[in-house]
Amino acid sequence: MILLRIFLFLFGLSLAGYTFISAARTFVLPRSASVKLTSLVFHAVRKLFNMAMKALPTYEQRDSLMAIYAPLSLLLMVPTWLFISTVGFACMFWAMGITPWQEAFLLSGSSILTLGFATAETMPQTILAFIEATVGLILVAMLISYLPTMYSAFSQREESVSLLEVRAGAPPTAPELMWRLHGLNNDLAAQNFWESWELWFTQIDESHTSLSALVFFRSPRAQQNWVVAAGAVLDGAALYLSTIKQPDGAPLMPALVIRAGNVALRHIADTFQVAYNDDPHFPADPISVTRAEFDEAYDRLASQGVPLQPDRDGAWHHFAGWRVNYDSVLVALAKLTMAPEVAWLSDYTFVPAQTDAGQTSGRLQKVR
Repeated sequence: MILLRIFLFLFGLSLAGYTFISAARTFVLPRSASVKLTSLVFHAVRKLFNMAMKALPTYEQRDSLMAIYAPLSLLLMVPTWLFISTVGFACMFWAMGITPWQEAFLLSGSSILTLGFATAETMPQTILAFIEATVGLILVAMLISYLPTMYSAFSQREESVSLLEVRAGAPPTAPELMWRLHGLNNDLAAQNFWESWELWFTQIDESHTSLSALVFFRSPRAQQNWVVAAGAVLDGAALYLSTIKQPDGAPLMPALVIRAGNVALRHIADTFQVAYNDDPHFPADPISVTRAEFDEAYDRLASQGVPLQPDRDGAWHHFAGWRVNYDSVLVALAKLTMAPEVAWLSDYTFVPAQTDAGQTSGRLQKVR
């Protein structure tokens, strides 16, 4: 009997400690951390939402439902943590002599919620009840302090996403972006645009890995999405470098934007263990933009008076060489976040495969 009590006390202590550490890693640790308990809650809620979305015929309806997915999952974390902690402390109370099990559970629940309808009998039990009450208050305080930081980062992200609609349309596209940047006829304005998006990618690299729930927070309007915006800017930079004729000595800031975007998207994908091709090479690895789609964009820009590279074939291979770097991770994140269906992004999916060297490889497959 004594061994059983010791085992249950240690088990309860481990359960409560694991829950507290999981909450701290989710809400306090300022870096990317994979927390199994948090992932389990988000995955369970996502399965329920996926089942509910099967009955919704339009993307707008599915987007409206998914808008509450991340906030609801986040709010469910607190009762999940409180319940598991309650069970853990109930095991410790039972091991300390509070019997039967129902009485131990009632005392644990009363303590963690600071209700006070059940009281301990001995000083050690009272001390444990005080500790549990403190843990309960800290768990709630973590979420309360976490939300302002999260919504501040969300607002900062969405400000740039909304501004992109002015320059790239709704939903944003790379050809539209290139036409409007050319229409400005202002090198300084274009330079400022690329610099602002390099900073934006750096910011989401930090915020969407340390505050990982942000990845699933949706934009205020259905056709806006941070992954779609990232893809439009990256494709715009690839078009600028490969297809737009530039004067000698033109700045190569778009190349830094592609580098910053590629790094940020990969870090975010790694946080969620999303498979993507981490060592792509064109033409061995295909991209989700077809030659016909590129030619359509080339013809449109030419008709709008944008100066283009005369070698169309060379421009296509140059563009594909840039795009292949971020293509599979962009497609994977679009699928993860249920991004809007837009050209150059949503009609392919990445099929992962493991190489002999242990690297993630794979191919892009047309969605039928």
